Amino acid sequence: MANQPDWHDIAEKFDMWLPFIQPVGDQLLVALAAQAGDKILDVASGTGEPALTLARQMGESVTIHGVDAAEGMVKVAQGKADKEALNNISFAVMSAEKLRYEDNYFDKVLCRFGVMLFDNPLAGVKEIRRVLKVGGAFAIAVWAEANKMTTLSWSYEALKDKIPEAIHPPLKNVTSLGGKGAVEALFSEAGFSDINVSRCTFNYEFESFEDYWRIVQASNLLKVQFEALSELQCQSVKEEIAEFAEAYRANGRYIVPHDCLLVTGGK
Repeated sequence: MANQPDWHDIAEKFDMWLPFIQPVGDQLLVALAAQAGDKILDVASGTGEPALTLARQMGESVTIHGVDAAEGMVKVAQGKADKEALNNISFAVMSAEKLRYEDNYFDKVLCRFGVMLFDNPLAGVKEIRRVLKVGGAFAIAVWAEANKMTTLSWSYEALKDKIPEAIHPPLKNVTSLGGKGAVEALFSEAGFSDINVSRCTFNYEFESFEDYWRIVQASNLLKVQFEALSELQCQSVKEEIAEFAEAYRANGRYIVPHDCLLVTGGK
């Protein structure tokens, strides 16, 4: 999609955001409850989390496969595993819709903030079910409603009247499974019957608005959108977003809540 980041291109920069979404990965690992002997798949693993954290925690008692459709992401993730000599984990370029694994291969499947970005979410979730063993478990996170994906909603509001609709920030896509019953319906259609959904609230914390803005700019998550603006418009967008952020400033710091949905269950 024209309004999406080039995940391959931003792979070396994406880790700027990892500290902010780490609480979600931690919650997923608790929910997954990996056990010695498990074979585990992390779908849309990006630069390797939360798979790498799990590999460190469990050691060689488990075998972990991480897959992502973006070659750049996989290269970064595998580089981390190699640097730490983690022999229990490997990464491969693979789309969620075409997993190159046998049926009933994995004991556990993870996915943090990937399902709603699949080219075909239904096909991807069907593949997750196919490769999961009978009796196996999954733990998956998706963003909640648009107004709870707080920082991206700021960008959407500040940019939507300044750029063509085709390149609006991808708020609607990113939060497409956050509506009431949406994620349950998707997993049910994919063949799952054991589906549990809970809400997780976590905070992005910044020492200053400039700290936040530097990450927005340097990470290139909104590169397509900002390239469509004049210098004057860029400054205007920054000022508008700073106004939105002001409501979340307390004691000189910015504490910005975000919500996601944790989807757990089994086959």
